[in-house]
This record gives sequence, structure tokens and C-alpha cells, in this order.
Amino acid sequence: MGEKPALQYREREKAANLRMRERIAHQAARIIAEDGLQNYASAKHKAARQIGAPDTHNLPDNDEVERALRDYQAIFQRDEQRERLGQLRQQALDAMRLLEPFNPYLIGSVLNGTATRHSDINLQLFTDSAKEVELFLLARQVPYKSGEKHFHLGGAERAFPVFTLLDGPAEINVTVFAAEDIRQIPRGPSEKNARAHARLVEALLEEG
Repeated sequence: MGEKPALQYREREKAANLRMRERIAHQAARIIAEDGLQNYASAKHKAARQIGAPDTHNLPDNDEVERALRDYQAIFQRDEQRERLGQLRQQALDAMRLLEPFNPYLIGSVLNGTATRHSDINLQLFTDSAKEVELFLLARQVPYKSGEKHFHLGGAERAFPVFTLLDGPAEINVTVFAAEDIRQIPRGPSEKNARAHARLVEALLEEG
């Protein structure tokens, strides 16, 4: 194969790979928006199976899926998604005001604007006593269930307590970090590096 045909082959292969990534990204976005699957990695693999390419190595990255999700919501769910997002942000703000003694921050899809009808709310607290958080919830008779979640933080994977609040339209997952951890931004497998305090959430609600 000469140099020119080889170059043309590589260009065609590159274009085909790009089209595959785009197809998977848009199918994954539909799955997230319509079917309630919130984990991007799982959505990408499910999308690849659905379009008949389960073994492809041309999976889009999370940013590509998020862009496709925003496009899907703008086209097919514009009014519904705007209303739902406002409701979720208001519920998040109410919880943040309740949990104000523990320095709450909002993260995830409710913050970045890609929340769907299936999304829950994710908050981070920064305090030196998870037990105080639990006693606080018990004293105010807030129904919850407890668990833990793993994050890569400070160069190592660590487990952190999570309280899932059950007294609202959407579940609120509250992860409790040590106060000093606020200097770092915890990263999970499908979370963006962003968080917002209550004043910013108030501003987002005012903007509509």
C-alpha cells in the first residue's frame, strides 16, 4: 500500500471511529435521559450493545456523553427538564439550609444542569464528626438510611459515610468528609470536579 492510499485509509478509519463515538454518545444520552441509568460508564456500554457494537473500543468520554445529553434535553425535554431542575435545586437548597452547620456543598447533575426525571441530589458536608450529622438528623426526625462511598482523595482511596435523606420528592445523598478535606475536591467514578455552596445555588435558582 502506497503512502497516499495508506493515508486515505487512516483518514477513513478515523472518520468511522468518530462516527461510532458520536452514535454511542447520543444513544447513551437517550438512555440516561429516558431510562434512568445515571452511571455514564454503564450507559456507554449499554448504548454500544444496543447499536450492535458491544466490543468496540471507540467509546466516547464522559464529556462527550454530557454534551450529547444536553443536546437531547434541549431538543426533547426542554420544558420538562427546566422545571424538574428547578425543583431539584430548590429541594437541594432547602436541605443545605437545614445542614448549614456542617458546611454543605451541592455537586453532580443537579448543579451542572443535566439532571433528569430520575436524578437524585448529591451533597457534600465538611465536618469532623459524622456522628454529629447522624444525631442532628435523628433530633429533627429526618428519615434516612446510612451507607458509605469510596473516593480517591489525597492519593488514596478512602471510604466516607453517606446518609440518604428520604423525606422529599428526590433522594438526597449526603456524603460526610472531614473538615480539612475541603481543600481537595473528592473525585468519584462519574462526578465532575465542581461543587457549589448555598449562595451559588440560590443564584442559579434566581437565574431560572
